[in-house]
Amino acid sequence: MKVWSYRWVWMVVVVFSLCVWTGVSPAGGADAKMPIYQVPHLKSRDSVVRLKVGDRAPDFTLPSVSHGTVSLSSFIGKKIVVLSFVPAAFTPVCSSQWPMYNMAESMFKDYHAVVLGIATDNVPSLYAWSKTMGGLWFPVLSDFWPHGRVAAAYGVLRQSSGTAERALFVIDKQGIIRYLDIHDINERPPLDELDRALAEVAGK
Repeated sequence: MKVWSYRWVWMVVVVFSLCVWTGVSPAGGADAKMPIYQVPHLKSRDSVVRLKVGDRAPDFTLPSVSHGTVSLSSFIGKKIVVLSFVPAAFTPVCSSQWPMYNMAESMFKDYHAVVLGIATDNVPSLYAWSKTMGGLWFPVLSDFWPHGRVAAAYGVLRQSSGTAERALFVIDKQGIIRYLDIHDINERPPLDELDRALAEVAGK
């Protein structure tokens, strides 16, 4: 087990550095440093989750912003997978969440884990957004067409807007869901909780 006091200090440094770099505040606001589309406060959840811990994760293949496609099944037996569904490109909380995972790359690699970022935006929009964020080390995938098919399979397609919930699924190397967090869409999921979940799945 890792020393959590060290982890806590490291998390604070990551989040603070992220806020300075992006101009996004810890509360999710943003200034003119990034082209951010401001959204009103939204209903925290607007979907019916169909999956639970212990279920087999539905396989999928989605187009990536780096061209080609990425399949969940390609990681089975090789990596722990973190699916990070986010609602929309160029919005405040999303534009701080994924750069946070970018800055925590070593944490994920320490657990032999990969992040798959998924949104219902089309590939060109996600490509432009990724570039605005300085590029991301993990695959960014488009669930645009058939619209929201993967989000729907995971029960996180919002019924009122057709966007994904802000949701995390940790899938072990056998393809089993070991952790899920359908988070309040208005807030960024805490990195320390994801750290703890990954540590448990990785047996560290």
